[in-house]
Amino acid sequence: MIHRFAIAMAVLAFVAVDSRAQEGRRVLEFAPAPVDNPLKGLVPYSGVWKDRFPHSMEFDYLPLAKLVTGPETYDWKPLETLLDACAARGHQVVFRIYLEYPGKTDGIPAFLLKDGLKVHKYRDTTSKPPEDCVTPDYADAKLRKVLSKFIAAFGKKYDGDPRIGFITAGLLGHWGEWHNYPKEELFADRVLQTEVMDAYEAAFKVTPVLLRYPTGKTHESLAPNAGRKFGYHDDSFAWGTLDTGREDDSWFYMTQLKEAGALDKWKTQPIGGEIRPESWGKVFDAKPGVAEIQDFRKCVQATHASWLMDSGMFEKKATAARRKRAEEEVRRMGYEFHVGAVTIGKIADGKLPVSVELENRGLAPFYADWPVEYGLLMDGKTIRTFKGTGKLTGLLPGDKVRVWNDTLDITGVAAGQYQLAVRVPNPMPKGHPVRFANKTQDADAPGWLTLGAVQLR
Repeated sequence: MIHRFAIAMAVLAFVAVDSRAQEGRRVLEFAPAPVDNPLKGLVPYSGVWKDRFPHSMEFDYLPLAKLVTGPETYDWKPLETLLDACAARGHQVVFRIYLEYPGKTDGIPAFLLKDGLKVHKYRDTTSKPPEDCVTPDYADAKLRKVLSKFIAAFGKKYDGDPRIGFITAGLLGHWGEWHNYPKEELFADRVLQTEVMDAYEAAFKVTPVLLRYPTGKTHESLAPNAGRKFGYHDDSFAWGTLDTGREDDSWFYMTQLKEAGALDKWKTQPIGGEIRPESWGKVFDAKPGVAEIQDFRKCVQATHASWLMDSGMFEKKATAARRKRAEEEVRRMGYEFHVGAVTIGKIADGKLPVSVELENRGLAPFYADWPVEYGLLMDGKTIRTFKGTGKLTGLLPGDKVRVWNDTLDITGVAAGQYQLAVRVPNPMPKGHPVRFANKTQDADAPGWLTLGAVQLR
């Protein structure tokens, strides 16, 4: 009897201690995060699309000839114009620089042609409609040197620029997509491919660079890249994405990813791409009506894609049903951070302890190391901000809850009733902040997640 009584008392004591430890803990209610959270979602071509689909990024191409004016001289104005225009709309940019673009002749720098660079001119009859192509001689030593020096200068000036979301490597092949179909014999050799990848890796340490095709050591024409710090972009998304097991579909993205041994690449490097033009708009319908269109949700789940270029939801206004389905599906892309609970401790010696419990309910991590801030709000205004020590990076879907523990120095803050809040601001002015999947997101001030009330005396 005494033994049972002792056990019961011990249990009660443990419960009492645990209850005190959780005294300031508050559970926060889930609510879907906005579709236009930064660095994820659908990406239209650069322009004004106010009445179309919510987005945080824009895409565009730039010809190399507009940026490279001599062997080691550069004109950054065309890129600056693009970046500034998008930044003014609060959007970061995804872009690609090309040497050749079917139907255009503006990619190759004029000084290289003047110096004797050979080009191959032909008509691609496989495209609809047929297009004239101009492919440079990728074996030309001067061209190869220009590409390496350009990438070095490019990275020196723009690595870490907050106006840039992602860069697709480009430069080689049609549209910078690392192929010259149907004239594959004209494509750059493995040595040049390796030189370009080496240059990008050396030049860009912060801004993500994405390649078109995942490749291992046994690929017949492309240099291996699975072990490199590049993401990928699937430019036939929801058309040539899922592995079908058919030999004719060996070029499909997931098939190549598996063959390259890079199925876990998304855990550390971002995945993007473009919804196949034949799928634009239709991919979000309950019945797309085209047999080749693959299930969008399955494609997102398989690839862990964070962003996708798209024109289907932007070129013309979508029906209400298509818009609703698109919002539901696009919201699943990339990350979705939910603060499940917060513990606001007791103030002592001018210090306020706070613990934030964070989980990722999305399909991919957040790849940018953006700072975390706390704030004391009153009547919708930010009275004081504090630097947080927490990180968003590296938190994968399914990981255990990550706890941010911080102690805020509130010395000098006037007495009163405040709301304690947390935010992850965009380092680009006017850029979309990361907004949490919580009901109290933006409840007291735009961009802030309200955690709870704090009384200062």
